[in-house]
Amino acid sequence: MATSKDYLAFVLDQLSGLSEISHRAMMGEYVLYYRGKVIGGIYDDRLLLKLTKAAEAIMPDAVDVAIPRKAKISTQPAWPQMNVHHYTDDRHELGVTTVKEGKNEFQIYDMEKTVVDIVFYREKVGIEETKEILVTYLQRKDRNLNRLLKYAELMKCDKTMRQYLEVLI
Repeated sequence: MATSKDYLAFVLDQLSGLSEISHRAMMGEYVLYYRGKVIGGIYDDRLLLKLTKAAEAIMPDAVDVAIPRKAKISTQPAWPQMNVHHYTDDRHELGVTTVKEGKNEFQIYDMEKTVVDIVFYREKVGIEETKEILVTYLQRKDRNLNRLLKYAELMKCDKTMRQYLEVLI
């Protein structure tokens, strides 16, 4: 089964924060390049990365997973490393959206919830990284500032969020 153009667009959108990502069609599938070097491909609507220095540059050190505060995890996979974050029910449920890719369905946080979490945890994330993320968010055409401010208010970091926005806008 050849990779759909919708899945290709989805993967490229996810990688859009990286400069110098390109792709080339090859027999119904796609080869991915980072700075001109092969890092993997998209085959049968699956993203596969070649373990190279270029691929490692875009792979996270760990995957962050949010679970309700009272939930327990009995086992974790050996790879990738998982950073588990325990949230109150209100924080855990805020901004959840369902993504469907082919037969797969999974839940992720929308962009505004992710940005608010980063501002809330800016001391752990890093102040410079937080600023860079906000600058990138503000450049996006699909941003929703009203939702961002609503989430910030609900998560009790609206004063901090407004201070960042006043400086950056």
